[in-house]
Amino acid sequence: MQGRRAVKVTASRELLASRRDVWRFIEEPFHLPDWWPGLTGVQPDRRGMAPGARWTVTSTSELLLLRKPQSTGLLLVERVVPPELAAWHLTADRLDVEVRLEALTEDRTLATVTIEGRWMPEILSPRRRVPREALRRLHELCQTAASL
Repeated sequence: MQGRRAVKVTASRELLASRRDVWRFIEEPFHLPDWWPGLTGVQPDRRGMAPGARWTVTSTSELLLLRKPQSTGLLLVERVVPPELAAWHLTADRLDVEVRLEALTEDRTLATVTIEGRWMPEILSPRRRVPREALRRLHELCQTAASL
């Protein structure tokens, strides 16, 4: 794989919700396209957010330059420690994803998203934005839920 190198990108953001409430968004498979960039759909297996679960995900070509629009891939859930950690592997993108939640106060959570994979230089820039964009969307969802 000449031209590819291992890259790890991390972003953190304070969310205006309790860790328990943020975890509810993360553990619900059907919410994933609401906050994970580039996904438009998910079909989880019966296990949901559990180690070994295999979900079919549908993606846009927005951040994934080498794929057809509405392509499908597999998400493999690797580790889950409620309500603090969820980790999975996106097979089509060859990305490892980790989401960590730390309770700052009763109604504030520090969320950290890390992605790691081998990327070609021409794809590096869009993928660097994924953790920040995921956290921006998760922040908006939590803020909206808090105002209801």
